[in-house]
Formats: sequence, structure tokens, C-alpha cells
Amino acid sequence: MILPDNTQRNLTMLMDFYELTMANGYLTSGIGDRIAVFDMFFRKIPENGGFCIFAGLEQLVEYLENLSFTDEDIEFLRSKNIFDESFLAYLKNFEFKCDVWAFREGTPMFPGEPIVVVRGPIAQAQLVETMILLTVNHQSLIATKANRIVRAAQGREVIEFGSRRAQSYDAAIYGARAAYIGGCSATACTILERDYGVPAVGTMAHSWVQMFDSEYEAFARYARLYPHNCTLLVDTYNSTRSGVPNAIRVFDEVLRPMGAKPRAIRIDSGDIAYVSKRARALLDEAGYGDVKIVASNSLDEYIIRDLLIQGAPVDSFGVGEKMITSKAEPVMGGVYKLVAVEGDGCYIPKIKVSETVEKITTPGFKKAYRFFNRESGKAIADYITAYDEIINPDEPVVLFDPSAVWKKQTVQGFDAVSLLEPVFVKGKRVYKPLPLADIQTYCREQVNSLWDEVKRFEHPHRYYVDLSRRLWDIKQDMLMNLEL
Repeated sequence: MILPDNTQRNLTMLMDFYELTMANGYLTSGIGDRIAVFDMFFRKIPENGGFCIFAGLEQLVEYLENLSFTDEDIEFLRSKNIFDESFLAYLKNFEFKCDVWAFREGTPMFPGEPIVVVRGPIAQAQLVETMILLTVNHQSLIATKANRIVRAAQGREVIEFGSRRAQSYDAAIYGARAAYIGGCSATACTILERDYGVPAVGTMAHSWVQMFDSEYEAFARYARLYPHNCTLLVDTYNSTRSGVPNAIRVFDEVLRPMGAKPRAIRIDSGDIAYVSKRARALLDEAGYGDVKIVASNSLDEYIIRDLLIQGAPVDSFGVGEKMITSKAEPVMGGVYKLVAVEGDGCYIPKIKVSETVEKITTPGFKKAYRFFNRESGKAIADYITAYDEIINPDEPVVLFDPSAVWKKQTVQGFDAVSLLEPVFVKGKRVYKPLPLADIQTYCREQVNSLWDEVKRFEHPHRYYVDLSRRLWDIKQDMLMNLEL
């Protein structure tokens, strides 16, 4: 049975086993209730792009709100013969008590900044690591890829066609959801309209055409069944020699007498640039200049961009496998790291150090802001501060590149928007779900706030995520005073 959300099945045990062994260790060591802070962030933008899109928050909220260990879960863990009975009792009576902040779905995001922050008892904050990562990583990856493809289409409609190529039914559903956030106008995934209101569309496959004695008969039968939603797949045999001519004949002989207007033809193979130009000429010559041309067949942002450069008169694109799997780079490398623990009335910063510079974490309980130019409305930079720092947007702020501190810029008269919004407070949900269409609109507005240079597919301008001077000093002091 396909289940549309996490509330109808218990996913609490979907976690890496080490989360359980650590939580057991925290509790039996007497530190399970010590308050800790974890950040989720990512280090690299897939495909060397300029930004990513944050998605998956709604499913993460559903998971966190429904955390509970069943009797079967407890018995399974007991059978491992490694867990303390006090830990199993703790899980049996589990009550989520953490605070959670996150970016708003649809927000552009950049490497190194906290996109989900969890603060709470260390045993609990550790247990939710896997689901935070897999939920946000997956949907953010697909939303990012979809947004690239939609931008390549330059205002033309992009339809998500990927269900049959997704790695599972969950990936099909939530991938299509993420693709819609990224900008797709519709989906071939029927369940998405039922559960999320995303328009589900579709007409015929080649098998429909093959089932009839002739292509003309197949088109005519379909047109009679769906006179006001008639899109014909014209490439089963030969697009320009039979497919388009037979479609025109059906438009003339079947739809026109019914007073119906044909909607489109679809091309799913061949040289789409050449075939679409020839098809457009045939349709225009027959008086069907308003009939749209839909293209599909293993498309991505680069193929779509090239088709438009070549003048292909395509009105909309159906994109499947390369979007639903983010085929060019199918991994979003988000990580979840401990950054602070509470002690003596303050937060003690924690840092992970690596010989790989990019893997050195930014310590401390933090806030994240986006600075916007008041005149242009464009994003200037993201600014990460310690949790108790106050920003006055009317006073100058010095921005500097954390990896090249001599690169400085002083900004003032900007608008500072907090990026991390409260989702749970002491385990109680404060997040209010939004209609998916509103999330998509917000995403489009936020992407539009980025400079075009950041949105290039190749060699985009680097958008800066800057640390406050205080936070940078904390990080440098910790690095300089490490006892190795």
C-alpha cells in the first residue's frame, strides 16, 4: 500500500543503528538529558551550481511529531542483548522535547550555513539524525535540479514525468512534490494531485497507438474520448511523415465537427529541434497555430537550453529520469553535526576538525540571516552569528570571506531577514503547513532575489556565507588551542 505521509506508518525506527548505541550510552552515562545543539548543513552544491533549494520540511515535521517506539520495536531492540533496560524503558515512554528551527521550504541555501538546528536532550537530538538528513537531502536535491530545469525552459511549462524512473514509490511521490516546489507546473504522478493538489496530467503512450490497426484510428478514438483535452503522441512510427499529418487529419475530421479545439502534440524521440520545427510548420500551414508542441525524452537543463538556442518551437517539456533522480549528481551531501552543549548557564561550542578544510565545522549555537539590498531587493550575502548576537541593519556591518579574511565589504542600510524559523518548541509543533502552491510561489520569489550571476549553470558567481567577527574568532580560537 502506498502511504502518502509519515503519519500513517511508524518510521521511528528508520535510523542508523549507531544513533541507538550512542543514545543508550548517553543515558547510561548519566548525560542523556544534557542539552546539545546540532546543525544540519551541506558542503557542496550539486553539479557545481550556484545554490540549492531547501525542501522536505513538511515530511520532517510529520516524522518528528509522530515519534513513538512500539512494543515490537522494544522487543526487537531487547533481542540484540546490548541495550540497558533503563534505555528500553526510556524509549517505551519516549516524548520528544527538542526545539527545532529550519529554513522555510523553497528558500535558496548555500554551503556551510545551518539549515536545520536541533536543540534538546542529547539522547533525543542524536536519535533523529538519519531522518532529518534523508528527508531534507532527498527533496532538496530534487527541488534544486527541478529549479535548474525550469530556469532553462525560460518561462515554458515543465511537467514532472519521473515516477517510473524513481528509486521507490516514496521517491516518486516526494520527488514530485519537491519538483513542484522547484517550479514544475504539473506532474504525471496521479497521487500527488490527490494528496497535495499538484495538477496531474497525461494522455497516451505508444502502446495506445500500437493497439489500433492504424495511427489515424488510434488518434481518432482518443479525440472522441477526450475532445477537450486532446494531446496526441506523434512519434510512434514517423513524426513528420505520419504522426503530425494524421493528427491534423483528426483535428479536421473529428474535433472540428465537434466544436472542440485540439490542445497539443507530443514528441518523444528523434531530433527534437528538427522535428519540432517541421511539426510547427505543418500545424501552422493547416491553420493550427495555437496547437502546442510538447517535448520529452531524457531531457535536462542543458538539452532544453540547447533546443531553445537552436530555435526549437517547443511550448512545454516533460522531464523524467534526469530530474526525479538528479541523474547528473544524485547525492545531496547534507550532514548533521554537534556544535554546542549547554553548561554553566551558557552554550559551550564544539568543533569537528579535519585535514580536509571543508570538513571543519563552525562551532556554536547560531543564527542565520540573509541581507537584502533595500533598493534592488537582491540578496547581498548570508550572515551567520552566535545565537545571542543582535544585528542592527541601520549600522554598518563588515562582511568578510571566512576562507580569505582580507576580502572585506562594509554594508549598511540593508534588510536582515532571519532564515531559521521555529518549527518545534520543547517538542511541541509550532510550524504551520502551507499550501504547496504557496511554497512554490515563495521559492520563485526567493530565487528571483538572487543575482543572475549566481544562477549561471557553469561557473556561477560564488554567493558568500559570512561569519560574524565574534563567531569567526570563536572558531579560530578553538582551532589554535586544540590539544592534539
